[in-house]
Amino acid sequence: MALVLSAHPQVMVMLVLLLSVLSLAAGGKLLVVPVDGSHWLSMREVLDSLRQKGHEIVVVAPEINLHIKPTKNFVMKMYPVPFTQEELDGNFQAFSQDVFEEGSFLERIVRIYQRSKITSAMFLSTCTHLLYNKELVRYLEESNKFDAIMMDPVLPCGPIIAEYLSLPSVYFMRGLPCSLDYKATQCPSPFSYVPRIFTSSSDHMTFTERVKNLLVGVSEHLLCYLFYLKYENLASEFLHREVTVLELFSKASIWLMRYDFVFEYPRPIMPNMVYVGGINCEQKKPLSKEFEDIVNASGEHGIVVFSLGSMVSEIPMKKATEIADALGSVPQTVLWRYTGEVPPNLPKNVKLVKWLPQNDLLAHPKTRAFITHGGSHGVYEGICNAVPMVLMPLFGDQMDNAKRVESRGAGLTLNILEMTSQDISTALKAVINDKKYKENIKRLSDLHLDRPIHPLDLAVHWVEFVMRHKGAPHLRPAAHDLNWIQYHSLDVIAFLLAVVLLSLFISVKCCMFCCRRCCCKKGRTRKPTKSKSH
Repeated sequence: MALVLSAHPQVMVMLVLLLSVLSLAAGGKLLVVPVDGSHWLSMREVLDSLRQKGHEIVVVAPEINLHIKPTKNFVMKMYPVPFTQEELDGNFQAFSQDVFEEGSFLERIVRIYQRSKITSAMFLSTCTHLLYNKELVRYLEESNKFDAIMMDPVLPCGPIIAEYLSLPSVYFMRGLPCSLDYKATQCPSPFSYVPRIFTSSSDHMTFTERVKNLLVGVSEHLLCYLFYLKYENLASEFLHREVTVLELFSKASIWLMRYDFVFEYPRPIMPNMVYVGGINCEQKKPLSKEFEDIVNASGEHGIVVFSLGSMVSEIPMKKATEIADALGSVPQTVLWRYTGEVPPNLPKNVKLVKWLPQNDLLAHPKTRAFITHGGSHGVYEGICNAVPMVLMPLFGDQMDNAKRVESRGAGLTLNILEMTSQDISTALKAVINDKKYKENIKRLSDLHLDRPIHPLDLAVHWVEFVMRHKGAPHLRPAAHDLNWIQYHSLDVIAFLLAVVLLSLFISVKCCMFCCRRCCCKKGRTRKPTKSKSH
């Protein structure tokens, strides 16, 4: 056989093609409705693995986006949206600039609200143009049957499509506003030790923090109602029936949550919630000659990796100058991902780069610290590679992420608006020179890496599970079929209370009746007789 193949190389080629075709034939078909930005970068890791296993991946995305670019690995179905690339880029650049703008609390809230309003309008418009793109929706209806749909539900366009096409869905996400992920899964979430998002609290809360946590938790319903109101109206109009976002979310078969209990605080979860934190921690790849030379030239002091994520690559000059001054106070070579105007006081030990291989640099034994904005991607890469962190959270869940790292003793958090050059220098020197930060992050890394299956393989397994079995209804709790009164057994309590009260009432009435009867008999037996007078 080997001789035949070596003599006829074209036979070998045909055999490889045949095996590829058979592999694709054995695979399933997955529809994907992603969310742009860093959400897509993480999801793409799972999709690449699914594609390598022979599954056909159909990605539905807007033509104008940040990171979702056409690729030969997936079938890309792009649809038009009513804004330009310049408008999208400009809006996100303005948003990142607003984060650094100083001012009173009220002024900052107004700025963030106005910018969020513009961004939300873009997201809603994107979803609307997907749902009412008749040609694309017809393709999804008439295409060969999809086995499942995968999405990030933070923007509920994917759940609407899943409901419309009656497809079992896999959610791939970091979290939802207002704890909707736990409400939609009927997962217990006690206010006493489960901190709410944006509270920046740990699971060991003081009395004051528990009061704040309770107030935030109680107000979540109103906040989510306002946040998702337009999507509920859009979903009801498109599906031709009244529907709530919570109802749509509750239909998910599997929730792939991008964190684990090394990072997240211990809490109850449901059977269809799977923790896949660290999914983006790839195997270390060799550094390019450019970066290898920089790392080797750092000598015994090593390097510091500095990146504020894919959304922020330039900052106001005043803040950049303060940061540059602080970075010059350490002997390490600092690799800073930065594309803005070069600070005039840039020290010699700081190298500005437009892009850096973050995971590969963090995995290098010469890396001493990681300055990050606290995004979940960067935090997990820091944990995987056991690099202590200085965190400068900017927005969203980054404050909560930073609190979790700091509460584990694996890093220090700075307020990006209030931090001074001295604050940055002190924090950076502390995580580099104080052994406790390295020991704590090493302990977290050992715990995170000690697992029977890699998070990426676990995520791929559950996506294929849903595709094979057309969902996972056996993991759906009966709580979904109960109303609020039944879930909390209020009807049972009311019934038992009524029985007890009725029993008491009857008992009291019986006692009173018996007492009256006894008193009456006693009165009759003791009634004096009248004496006769002569």
